[in-house]
Amino acid sequence: MRKIIFILFLLVVLVLLTLSVYFFLCEQTDRQQEDSSDKTSDLGDPIMDQLNAMSMEEKIGQLVIAGVEGYEFDAKAQALIEKYKIGGFVLFKKNIRDPEQMLELLNSLKKTNEVNSIPLFLAIDEEGGRISRLPDEFWKTPSSQKIAEINDSEFTFKLSSIVGERLKACGFNMNFAPVLDVNSNPNNPVIGDRSFSHDPSVVSIQGIQTMKGLRTQNIIPVAKHFPGHGDTVVDSHLDLPVLDHNLDRLYNLELIPFALAIENQIEVIMSAHILLPKLDPDNPASLSPNIISKVLREDLGFEGLVITDDLTMGAVLDNYDIREAAVQAIIAGSDIVLVCHDFQKEEAVLQALRQAVENGDISLKRIEQSVYKILKLKQKYNLTDEIVSAVDYRLFNQKLETLYRDYPGLSYLLEQ
Repeated sequence: MRKIIFILFLLVVLVLLTLSVYFFLCEQTDRQQEDSSDKTSDLGDPIMDQLNAMSMEEKIGQLVIAGVEGYEFDAKAQALIEKYKIGGFVLFKKNIRDPEQMLELLNSLKKTNEVNSIPLFLAIDEEGGRISRLPDEFWKTPSSQKIAEINDSEFTFKLSSIVGERLKACGFNMNFAPVLDVNSNPNNPVIGDRSFSHDPSVVSIQGIQTMKGLRTQNIIPVAKHFPGHGDTVVDSHLDLPVLDHNLDRLYNLELIPFALAIENQIEVIMSAHILLPKLDPDNPASLSPNIISKVLREDLGFEGLVITDDLTMGAVLDNYDIREAAVQAIIAGSDIVLVCHDFQKEEAVLQALRQAVENGDISLKRIEQSVYKILKLKQKYNLTDEIVSAVDYRLFNQKLETLYRDYPGLSYLLEQ
């Protein structure tokens, strides 16, 4: 009997020793895998490698999208690319005369950027309706309001796909659309039919289909104007609008389309120059840490790029120093500042951002967080500075004609 007990005791001890060795080996293996994973993560991230190899000028340049002053590539645009390593350009109607001239300008920007290793964002406001920058040879598309009246998600998606296809054919890679403002104020002087609707659910549905259509053509959609420009009575191009809304009001109306766009992986959101004193009495939304870092990033969970609306608008220039505004925008949580007009102002912003880093007003780590996201988005959309030799606008006009014929409410667009 004692012998049996002793044998059982030895067996128990043997099992316990075996289990101990097994768990020890498992733990060591897990640690080795974690260490290996960490090393792979550090060493196998090409974006981080690219970021680490960038100069300060290159990092600062990526934080700015600038405008061009006329129809032709000039020494100022050249300086923005070669000296300041600018992250991108936006073109307006003042920059576009006809298809041939447009291609020549875009191709000049791209070719000059060959001195840099990072391709340019090439953006445009092609919302449809009265906000269209493409040459007159291209057929017009309906306003957002008209699109929503059609009330057909498939139509919205198809139309946006065609818009994206022709932007890509021209050499653009970013569209400042869709407009996600809820048109809650009929006296609004700047939004109006640029909004899909006064109903946030309609704005959400149509805006998301617009995003998806642009993406099919590798065009980056930019949702605007956060946290909502639809209830203003002042045009922010001219002065600073003030809204007395609290956060509850915003969550119940203006923020609904943006929240749903974030759920649908929108990568870029443009902030508005509007003052909401109940959220931040000192800074417009575009410069407000509480609105950008707290509401947009923490509360709504947005991890993508935030770009300001144009800093040369009256809402900013008449109330703030543009250099201080640019620095404040980055501190507030924005990743890119938009400076659409006046080379001296563009240069001042670039220099101010550089100075802010050197002074310690903005940490290098904060700059690199934004630059990393910018590089990641450019890689995701496989941006290049490839030259476009020609664009056949007639092909896209035919596609729009075919689409319009299925919708009697768009018959007026067949007369172009």
